[in-house]
Amino acid sequence: MNSSAPSFDYIIIGAGSAGCVLANRLSENPDHRVLLIEAGPADRDPMIKIPLVWLKFVQNRRHDWGYDTQPEPHMDHRQIECVRGKVLGGCSSINAMTYVRGNPGDFERWKKTGLDHWGYDDVLPYFKRGESWSGGEDKYRGASGPFKVRPSTYQDPMFEAYMTAADQLGLGRTADYNGDNQLGLGRSQQNIVAGRRFSAADAYLRPALKRPNLTLKLKQFVTKLVIEKSRAIGVELAGPNGQTQTIIAEQEVMVATGALNSPHLLMLSGIGPTEQLQKQGLDVIADAPEVGQNLQDHMSAGVAYHRKQPGPFVAKARYDRLAINMLTTYFFGKGSAVDFPGGLTGFTKIDPASDVPDIQLLFNGAPVNAHPWFPGIKPVWRDGFGCRAVLLHPESRGSLTIVSADPSKLMQVRQNFLATEKDRRILRQGFKLCRELSEQSALDDYRAEENLPGAEATSDDQIDAHIRATGITVHHPSGTCRMGSDESSVVDPELKVRGVDKLRVVDASVMPDLISGNIHAAVLMIAEKAADLIKQSAD
Repeated sequence: MNSSAPSFDYIIIGAGSAGCVLANRLSENPDHRVLLIEAGPADRDPMIKIPLVWLKFVQNRRHDWGYDTQPEPHMDHRQIECVRGKVLGGCSSINAMTYVRGNPGDFERWKKTGLDHWGYDDVLPYFKRGESWSGGEDKYRGASGPFKVRPSTYQDPMFEAYMTAADQLGLGRTADYNGDNQLGLGRSQQNIVAGRRFSAADAYLRPALKRPNLTLKLKQFVTKLVIEKSRAIGVELAGPNGQTQTIIAEQEVMVATGALNSPHLLMLSGIGPTEQLQKQGLDVIADAPEVGQNLQDHMSAGVAYHRKQPGPFVAKARYDRLAINMLTTYFFGKGSAVDFPGGLTGFTKIDPASDVPDIQLLFNGAPVNAHPWFPGIKPVWRDGFGCRAVLLHPESRGSLTIVSADPSKLMQVRQNFLATEKDRRILRQGFKLCRELSEQSALDDYRAEENLPGAEATSDDQIDAHIRATGITVHHPSGTCRMGSDESSVVDPELKVRGVDKLRVVDASVMPDLISGNIHAAVLMIAEKAADLIKQSAD
């Protein structure tokens, strides 16, 4: 190895949520020289900070790696987008800002598989350490962590009617689904601060960048890990000018590039299924058949209705008002663009015997075709609302396949959504629950006719056809570098890659299976816990 190559104690690949946490925590010790590498640009795009426009990042694939699935055999052979953030902050800079920890039973399930230190009592302190909940600290919530969370502030008179509908249907309410009771309908919790998106980069990285021992490299792409004698000793880096550089890690290398890119980097570096690697002419450092396997994601499908009278979002979306409010939000954190017409989420059990919720409910207070409008120039849309069911614990498993030794060629993604009858049945029942909830008498003053899929779609076959044709991911891919106590797992309970020393994976790819809800909060927790594990094993 070239002795003149620059070196750091720790190299972190990926400045998404997990990478930002690791950079902060590992650089707390001034004696640790930490390098954080991000393939994407800085998060200077003003749209990132404006909560109202988050959906545009999904629609226009802005700051995105560009992944789509292969044609999905159980989803009418559609290719379904898989948006992944390529920007400082990763997906926390482009997602829907919803903060859900999951259910305590999720982590107890992990523990039962042999992950002895990943039970609920083990992870709760890390959830609490990372968050600053606006409701204050209690047995379950933290109030002094870097990541600030508050309830949705969006106002719509329909919200209280939906809560009453949940009571009528027997779903009930929850005051804090991250507290002592997840079941029921309640206000969404969001990482929005002073009217602006508050990403992992805002919470963890920016304060840490003031430290002289932390270095950030942007628009730098790691093409492979440098491994000698089964030990990770550094990375090979391609800069924006195309030149390649080697950087040495004196202590450890951490891969934190997400559920799609982390297994890709491992394979490019010779860690993965032997047959796949050899097919692409890659040298095999460690035969790891499960790298890129066990892919899971949350699939969803919903029902939509027209409103009897326009809701509050219609007036806010008029061009002149919207333009003013976008500027007001960006510069002052005020105005109607500080939130978006959602604000309610719920959790329930289709199978009453389940230990954890199996369906999440997402409310949308405006139709998907909502757009800026102005009289005489662009007509206003007919207003509506909807409710979407999310399948929380799919049996179906997908996979990733490397297609080239060229690092710039993306992996082939096969999600295999709804491949089992149980998955189809649970989501179908979840859809029916959305419809039943939306048709309670509490909503009679707001609800006009059903427009998606339409009231005539009543049979299981018709509902299944609707789900196949319109179902969308909720953007929670995970599991592709599975953590486990068994030798076939990709990483061990300390997130160390099996077969290679001084190398860990720290992101959603290590989750053994999906949690009950959005995964971002759990990724922050995993990184908080990983930072302690890394500190404890420092030379």
